[in-house]
Amino acid sequence: MRNEDLALEDLSAIADAIAQGRITSVEATEACLARIEIWQPRTNAFLRVYKDKALAQARAMDAELKAGKRRGPLHGVPMAHKDMYYRKGELSTGGSAIRRDWTAPVTATVLEKLDAAGVVELGFLNMAEFAAGPTGHNVHHGNAKNPWDETRVTGGSSSGSGASVAARMTFGALGSDTGGSIRLPAAACGVVGMKATYGRVSRAGAVARSWTLDHVGPLTRTVRDNARMLAAIAGYDPSDSTTSEKPVPDYEALLEGGVAGLRIGLALPNDGPAPLDAKIGAAIQAAADTLGKLGAKITMARLPDFTALYRCAEVMVKCEAAAMHRPWMEKTPELYANQVRTRMEAGFFIPATQYIDALRLRAHFVTEFLSMAMDGVDAVLLPAIPFPIPTLEETDTENQGGPAVLKMVAGFTGLTRPFNTLGIPALSVPCGFDVNGAPIGMQLVGRPFDEATLYRIGHAYQGATEHHRRVPV
Repeated sequence: MRNEDLALEDLSAIADAIAQGRITSVEATEACLARIEIWQPRTNAFLRVYKDKALAQARAMDAELKAGKRRGPLHGVPMAHKDMYYRKGELSTGGSAIRRDWTAPVTATVLEKLDAAGVVELGFLNMAEFAAGPTGHNVHHGNAKNPWDETRVTGGSSSGSGASVAARMTFGALGSDTGGSIRLPAAACGVVGMKATYGRVSRAGAVARSWTLDHVGPLTRTVRDNARMLAAIAGYDPSDSTTSEKPVPDYEALLEGGVAGLRIGLALPNDGPAPLDAKIGAAIQAAADTLGKLGAKITMARLPDFTALYRCAEVMVKCEAAAMHRPWMEKTPELYANQVRTRMEAGFFIPATQYIDALRLRAHFVTEFLSMAMDGVDAVLLPAIPFPIPTLEETDTENQGGPAVLKMVAGFTGLTRPFNTLGIPALSVPCGFDVNGAPIGMQLVGRPFDEATLYRIGHAYQGATEHHRRVPV
């Protein structure tokens, strides 16, 4: 292996080394646990670490391999997940105070699939309270901190997922994405995050934020790792009526096609909720130039006006969150963080007709985007976050408040939220570092159920660049 510290290796390299008997699952797990001991105090990425359980699972996976049984391409790989995925009989907080001592009655489908694949569970990760927050703040369990700069946000709501993968405490992590909550921490922490097509991955057994907008997906260090992990969790689930019966491709087998002949539309939007920082724009342009040199045809994409789409998304998320949280809001409103409670309470005052109109317009927005931005191209390339990664203090809506803070937090999701409403796949890939030395993420957006093309582009880009190889110190 390249590194003496196994925790620094990629998920795919570790999985293959375990399969070939060059290392054991126990050795990989011990390496992650050693890394957690160093980095957890600095990042607060984990809510619970299951040291003894993880080592026992790793020993079992090694025994299976010795007996000639390999469950699949993730066998023996240690991972950890956002604390919103249920494990029957075990604690699951959803990042909240309300569920601080709650035990789950079922196991999430995605965890069952990872169990079947032979994944070792290191523990569960920090997150924004009930997945309601794009920065990673959490007043109940403490804020997750960016491993590149502990004063800066990790992105949210999958804050612990982004930080743990970036700090090499785990090889992969599940997150969830309602307005950018996989792609934002991926971009802010310098890792890869996929929000697959709506319905591609089951949400059964996971805390809901907004049934209409929620997506489940993986955060990893490389595109190859991400493709391998998505293949393990994707597919139809009878426990989730929104899942698609479309066959799941072998994403990893399709990675090596290169980008020659692909058409990529470049978008550098400067008219959204936040202006595009010059250095961020330059990094996205440089990524487009790299893909052009690899043989892709780069054109300028024409994005529709997302103003009405933003408003509809706000209606959907507020109404659905209010409906889900009504019993707790009525019984224990004081257990919510102020900013979380006020955002959810707004849903009680939105007329049902307005919510139905928002749902009805969704199909129109999809048609508009595909016919305009995707016209003649295979993918659209744009930034994930339009400005340098801010500090925890600059985005603290609970204690700071004020128009400037609220505007910055709103701008954080300006380029990610549209693709939840549209339900189309979007992949965040690291493409540089900002003026403060924090990561920059580019976003690749594709047609429904065409995650394979986004992975193919992202993989080709990572083969020509080294941004994803840098490790926080």
